[in-house]
Amino acid sequence: MLRVISCLRESHDPWLVAVAAGLCILATVTTIELLHNARKATRGKRAFWLAVAAFGGGSGVWATHFLAMLAFEPHLPVGYDVIFTALSLVSAIALMGLGLTTALSRAIPLAPLVGGTILGVGIAAMHFTGMAAYEVPGHVSWNPLLVMASVLTGIVLSAAGVHCALSGPGFDRRLGGALAILLGICALHFIAMGAVTLIADPRIVVPENALPAGRLAESVTLAGSSILLLAGAALVLDIRARRAAELERERIALQSFADAAVEGLLICRGERIVGANDSFGALIDRDPSGLFGLSLVEVLPDAARRLAERGEPTVEAIVFETELSLATGATVPVEVVMRPLAYGRQPHRAVAVRDLRARRMAENEIRFLAHHDALTGLANRASFARRLEQDLRHPEAARRAFAVLSLDLDGFKQINDLFGHAAGDMLLRTVARRVSGLLDETQFMARLSGDEFAILTPCDHQGAVGELAKRIQEALMQARIESLPAITASFGIALYPDDATDPMQLLNCADTALYRVKAEGRGTHRFFEASMNALVRERRLMEHDLHQAVAHGEMRLVYQPQHQLATRALIGFEVLLRWQHPVRGAVSPADFIPIAEECGAILTIGAWVLSQACREAAGWTNPLSIAVNVSAVQILAPHFIQSVDDILRETGLAPERLEIEITETALIRDPERAASTLRDLKALGIRLAMDDFGTGYSSLSNLRSYPFDKIKIDRSFIQAVDSNSQAAAIVRSVLGLGRGLGLQVLAEGVETEGELRFLHGERCHAAQGFLMGRPAPIETFAAHLHPSEAQTAVSSKAA
Repeated sequence: MLRVISCLRESHDPWLVAVAAGLCILATVTTIELLHNARKATRGKRAFWLAVAAFGGGSGVWATHFLAMLAFEPHLPVGYDVIFTALSLVSAIALMGLGLTTALSRAIPLAPLVGGTILGVGIAAMHFTGMAAYEVPGHVSWNPLLVMASVLTGIVLSAAGVHCALSGPGFDRRLGGALAILLGICALHFIAMGAVTLIADPRIVVPENALPAGRLAESVTLAGSSILLLAGAALVLDIRARRAAELERERIALQSFADAAVEGLLICRGERIVGANDSFGALIDRDPSGLFGLSLVEVLPDAARRLAERGEPTVEAIVFETELSLATGATVPVEVVMRPLAYGRQPHRAVAVRDLRARRMAENEIRFLAHHDALTGLANRASFARRLEQDLRHPEAARRAFAVLSLDLDGFKQINDLFGHAAGDMLLRTVARRVSGLLDETQFMARLSGDEFAILTPCDHQGAVGELAKRIQEALMQARIESLPAITASFGIALYPDDATDPMQLLNCADTALYRVKAEGRGTHRFFEASMNALVRERRLMEHDLHQAVAHGEMRLVYQPQHQLATRALIGFEVLLRWQHPVRGAVSPADFIPIAEECGAILTIGAWVLSQACREAAGWTNPLSIAVNVSAVQILAPHFIQSVDDILRETGLAPERLEIEITETALIRDPERAASTLRDLKALGIRLAMDDFGTGYSSLSNLRSYPFDKIKIDRSFIQAVDSNSQAAAIVRSVLGLGRGLGLQVLAEGVETEGELRFLHGERCHAAQGFLMGRPAPIETFAAHLHPSEAQTAVSSKAA
């Protein structure tokens, strides 16, 4: 080690050593950068950049070596053999090219280490070949240990440097790799030079054809510097070209992204347009490429004006609405959003242009729907109330008379049930078209709800309004729709100012008159009378009380026994509902059930009935069946099945003990939903009975299409069945039908022994009626519900 240091300090010119070191640094850094550039290049360009790296790096290391040799001062005349000098240059370039190519190979394991090893071997080969070109008047001897150390040091540091440079993308790794290779070159040179011993011998003469040191110094410096400068220039040019390509790819990607946007998009540098997507071109019906270079003021003058007003660039978005002028002279309403954008290291601005035509159409449609009925196009309830308010508050209203006609179609609900909602919609549109065609500009028609319409008309006298109602009725009857029955309507008429002066009160008066017409038979018109208010008020009060009846504990259940006729044994009960009103007293189910169905209270009441009946039956020792009537409103309710299942789980009643009775009305309203509900009930294990068979449509297809277990013959056919031959024939037919379909048949309303004998003789399965037991509280039948307890009580009394 001391020998190497002594050689470096005493036998070398420090200035030339410094120049050689600088050249070596330049060579290694350039080589590593060229290697990375080759790594990024495509396969076709990789060989070119590897060749440039080999020439640049090899010539730079070769020049470093010979500059360092020139710095060596043996105090003897020195010359250099031309052939060995050239050979050292060729070996440096060739082995460096082989090493760099190997380092980038994917087929060789640990390719960077292998390539770096070859690079180190190339540096050693160049050095010792160059030493072979060294001509002095004396003898040269070598220290083999130092020679081996120099070679190993150069190889290890070169392999480590290449591996470090290729181990990651960071500049620090490339710099570390270049320094390691630099140290390897310097260590190899100075250790190897420390291994040299020169012994002067005057008998040895330097050949005349040997290159003198001065000329070699000029040649080496010029060649090495030129090659390195050329390599560096090529690298810089490639980096600039690569960066330009990246910018172009970014521009294309940005353009593709912009073209993918639904909204129109402009990219501006300052006030100049440098990009536009296809959506903007389609919006203005121009080729977007033709917009490049135009000023923003030529395309969106309002946007350019707002940018000028804003002055200093801001990161905040500028949002506004404006009109976009087309080449045809038309304008398009647009919303513009301008935001700053960093692109290509220069400030740009993205201008998004959103077509507002669809939004404006939607807003207009929303405004229309806010004031009109979507189905018929007539004014809606809110518009009618506003028009009524305006007409009645008009300064001339005190000197004018008005009439409000409330119009309701007769039988519309049945048409929906029987023919479907599409037919109902067609009917409503026909009514709107026919009636509005009879009105002039002073009259106003609106659809208030379902099949309820209202007409506001000037009124000189009652007769004119009555004539208008008749004309409308005649027009509707003539408007026949294929497969639908004739259209008739009921009218309620209220007059201003005779009946009311408040707009809502006037409309309520017309509605009250309409209710009266519907209650009296429909198909005509009635004028409002003060006495009608009492009837409407009574109905409204009953609706209110029905909604509160369950919560106030006014509802109660009674039970009517059902007996098997063959054995006269009690087989179950039908649950019947009673309402004890605190003021009205006992209210008949025939009176309050229809009202409860119309106002929706039946859902709460029906759920309470079902829950109470199941809870009561679950506590009986004798597992008798329990039959509960269910309204059509309940059957068609969306959560009915879940409600029944929850009640069965909560009460613990076995599903097979529950029998649900359904009238044919529920099936007619919505057959598909009713069928689905009945199948779901059947899946729970519940038995189903068709109630009041014979009084409704009595369609035999219902018995085939729906999963019924029992038929209940209506009481109207049982009365005097033993003496009325027509009733007897009907009952026999139903009983035969039941046996043929495998359905049990129960007769309702049995009140005489003759009726009972007839049913027994015709093999009717079961019956219920006053003869067999009147409806009563469940406590009345305690002995049948808990027979073992009743027997025990009797035995105790006897004892």
